[in-house]
Amino acid sequence: MGIFSDGFAAIRSFFEAGGDVLWAIFAVTTLMWTCIIERLWFLGRSLPGRIEQRLRAWQDLPELSNWQQSSVRRQLISEVAIEARRYLVLIKTLMAVLPLLGLLGTVTGMIQVFDVMAFTGTGNARLIAGGVSAATIPTMSGLVAALSGLYLATYLEQTADRRVQLAEDLLVD
Repeated sequence: MGIFSDGFAAIRSFFEAGGDVLWAIFAVTTLMWTCIIERLWFLGRSLPGRIEQRLRAWQDLPELSNWQQSSVRRQLISEVAIEARRYLVLIKTLMAVLPLLGLLGTVTGMIQVFDVMAFTGTGNARLIAGGVSAATIPTMSGLVAALSGLYLATYLEQTADRRVQLAEDLLVD
């Protein structure tokens, strides 16, 4: 039980040292990773079955004119593309927001430093150090959180593109 309480105390002190902006970084990071995990699951487990459903629907079509056949093919491919690329823009947006939240933490931390300097002068190094840590911890956290999703966001985008290409190849005229 001591390990858990020590870990919780360390996390709590980290959030206290970093300021309120860390909670926003935590929330955005949690949302980003929830979307990443959902996309990994969907692209790996669900999408192949949905592509098979579209292929069966394509094969079960009655004789149509070339124009109708082309329209149905485009619709089926478009449905796969929409499903495959869902939430990818959101993931990229959240990755872009995280460093900006870190920058916001830097600004709020520096405001704390200037407030301490205005009230106590430059002689109280302990209070100034608290503001400096409140300025640097969110910056680091925002950058690390954004970088943590960079590889998988690229992987998800490439996987979605490959799945859409596979659907195009399977749904031949």
